[in-house]
Amino acid sequence: MYRNALFLSFAISASVLAAPTLPRHADLDLHTARQLADAGLAQCTAALTVLDRGGNLLLSLRADGVGPHNSIASQRKAYTALSTKTPTRLFAERARNNPEAANLNSLPELLLLGGGVPLFADTELVGALGIAGAGGAEQDEACAVKAANQLGLTITP
Repeated sequence: MYRNALFLSFAISASVLAAPTLPRHADLDLHTARQLADAGLAQCTAALTVLDRGGNLLLSLRADGVGPHNSIASQRKAYTALSTKTPTRLFAERARNNPEAANLNSLPELLLLGGGVPLFADTELVGALGIAGAGGAEQDEACAVKAANQLGLTITP
């Protein structure tokens, strides 16, 4: 009997010390980033960047003939979309209409210009895609949206 009580005591202690159940999150991987890049470059000639849900660079490409400044712009657009969970063209429009948001342009990581989109799998943010150099903010965004949709990702939760 003492032995059973001791065993039960150890079993209870072990369950109390067990690791907590942490949430699991979907995340973009390099394979998916390459598919996004192929889909994006099939839509337009531009520079593009894919970030994972943590803001880590997965992929950055620049098509032939696209200015080198567009590589940095695409990364900043992707980061802005990821951190705000909002397409950058919409975020820029909201910022222009809100005097309290005027200083957002002073943050070097953000770029308030269309072409960056957050990427959602169902309702979960999984990363972001930034495109620059396709001919303007509207064209950059359209290219990013088409690439995301082609892979079954959305830009809103």
